[in-house]
Amino acid sequence: MVSIKKRVNDCAQGKTMGLKAFSRLGLYFLLAWTVTGAAAQQAVRLDLGWSATPSSEILPETPHPQTANSQSANSQSDTPSPAPEGTGQGAAPPSSGAPGSIHGVVTNLDGAVYEGAHIALALAAAPTGETVRQTASDSSGRFNFDDVPPGTFKLTVSAAGFAPQALVGTLHSAESYEAKAFTLAIGSTTADVEVTASTAEIAQAQLKEEETQRIFAIIPNFYVAYAPHAAPLSPRQKFSLAWKTLVDPATFLITAGVAGAQQATNSLSGYGQGTEGYAKRYGAGLADGAIGTMLGGAILPVWWKQDPRYFYQGTGSKRSRVLHAIAWSVICNGDNGHRQVNYSAIIGGLAAGGISNLYYPASDRSGVGVTFENAIYGTLSGAATNLLQEFVVRRLTPKVPNYAADKQ
Repeated sequence: MVSIKKRVNDCAQGKTMGLKAFSRLGLYFLLAWTVTGAAAQQAVRLDLGWSATPSSEILPETPHPQTANSQSANSQSDTPSPAPEGTGQGAAPPSSGAPGSIHGVVTNLDGAVYEGAHIALALAAAPTGETVRQTASDSSGRFNFDDVPPGTFKLTVSAAGFAPQALVGTLHSAESYEAKAFTLAIGSTTADVEVTASTAEIAQAQLKEEETQRIFAIIPNFYVAYAPHAAPLSPRQKFSLAWKTLVDPATFLITAGVAGAQQATNSLSGYGQGTEGYAKRYGAGLADGAIGTMLGGAILPVWWKQDPRYFYQGTGSKRSRVLHAIAWSVICNGDNGHRQVNYSAIIGGLAAGGISNLYYPASDRSGVGVTFENAIYGTLSGAATNLLQEFVVRRLTPKVPNYAADKQ
């Protein structure tokens, strides 16, 4: 009985010791799990970018201060130190090594140094990304950048009127980098240039074209402006046009033919017949042409600032063209571009008729009334001539410029 009781007591005592050992083992496991969980939470917080929390705030109060302090110390020792302020997530590390310098010279195509060229330095390896520093070449054509961090760089040289140039290189730690010489080449440029001629230059060009106008390529047709907006003539150009008309060989041939017709019909009978009579008629014809052309085509147009030419219409209905031709016998263009009464032609005709009485035979001289009648006939003759110019003469004039583009 005693042995059985002793065994029972030993078993009970063993169970009690086993329970105590099991209880201690569970407590140790709980402490280990708590410490491990705190460390894991601290690591997760650091991965998410949260600030580290002291382990004393995570761990619950424990009756073993030494164990808690050691665990807190272990947690702080295992926690990585926070990143330096300002670097940010994923920021590029700063360049390592001592800064250096970059320098060079700028010249032109002749080899002479170029002052004032613009130089830009781009640094791709800077901590804050690509940055640009700028300077200009000095009087010796040189440029210099100090305190440049090592790494890849790009130099760009530019100047007004020249093509820009670029250079990419690598600067090593504490290196003094001498760039190759930049030779500026003239850049390709485009520009719109508007050339404007003066009114006198335009009129002179048109006058040259008019002086080539000849009916049947023989008879001068200088006093017709086929350009729709012909420039007004200067005083010198008016006298030049009159003079070229008078000295043209065709003028002498036509006058000779008219004198022959007058002698054949015994017109201006006071001059008689024969060679002398023909010569007088021929001389009178030249005088009539010279006086009429100079007065009506140069002197009076200069005085009254009027254009002595007939301005061809060429477009519109026949009725409008007929009215234009008839009206132009008594009107003209002023040098100011406005239409005016053609005082030059009307008074020029009267003056020429009066002057002709000085060299016509006495029997053929006309009084004042006849002179005015002749002036009226001259005006009507001018209207008929204008009608021929408007509808016929241009077709008989081979060298007429094509002004169709100007009319559009």
